[in-house]
Amino acid sequence: MGHHFEIYKDKKGEFRVRFKYNKEIMFSTEGYSSKDSAKNAIKSIQKNGPGADVVDNS
Repeated sequence: MGHHFEIYKDKKGEFRVRFKYNKEIMFSTEGYSSKDSAKNAIKSIQKNGPGADVVDNS
């Protein structure tokens, strides 16, 4: 499995999503109170992410 989304519970008991590529965590989301909200975050990233602009604030 080269890349995937992973839903997990953090220390506070909130659901979070992280995206892994070759076992490396590329990003993770804020905490959500329900698993359905975490799943909706994944759907939003999949839908809106491919066309997202890159903003370089360096």
